Amino acid sequence: MLGSLYLAYDLLGGPHGPLRLLTRAVTYSILFGLGYGLGLGLLFGVASGLALGITIAIELNRTARRKDHYPLGWEAVFSAIRAAAFSAALYPQVGLRFAVLYATLLTVGQVAAYSLGVRPSLAYSLSNRPRFTRVFLLSTLARTAGYILAALICSRLARHLAHPWLFATRLGVVTGIVTGVGMAFSPHVEYYADHLPQRRMGVVGVILMFCGFALQSLQYWIAVFDVRLG
Repeated sequence: MLGSLYLAYDLLGGPHGPLRLLTRAVTYSILFGLGYGLGLGLLFGVASGLALGITIAIELNRTARRKDHYPLGWEAVFSAIRAAAFSAALYPQVGLRFAVLYATLLTVGQVAAYSLGVRPSLAYSLSNRPRFTRVFLLSTLARTAGYILAALICSRLARHLAHPWLFATRLGVVTGIVTGVGMAFSPHVEYYADHLPQRRMGVVGVILMFCGFALQSLQYWIAVFDVRLG
């Protein structure tokens, strides 16, 4: 299915069609998922990577097309999605009360940042080089401190963790580093998404279609060679 979409690139809006959004979403999801997975575990990496990758891709795709940002109401929705994914990944470790309170605090904090003009589009650039600005560095430090403080508040109220300071510090530092590095290198992703040649999109489509055919035929090869699973 993905292969046919890439082959139909011209029919799906060209440079600003859904395939550019898909490219952004997949790339950001992998980027953030690997960072969070290495720092906080597989479950956190999958949940947070998908939530961050998809929402940030949607926001930056609008910036690339219209050179503006979503209204604050939609930005609050994106914040809630990211916060819910973070808290859902933490739930097995911290319990329901901690997770719900943490999601609430993260959503409020992110909406406050949006209202001050701190949003993913600040990192939007097509220069194909990492972008480090004073505002960007300050927002990264503020995000790290905010995640640590939110975790400590939740630990105080939920009283579920044995080592709240250690947990909060690890959570805040990993979040700050991964999000900061990911957004700093987002110009590379944006450059790649907006300059991917149409012919290369077609080649990717053909490769994906062959992969699909190969996976579809796997069941028959297993039957032919009498491969026993389990």
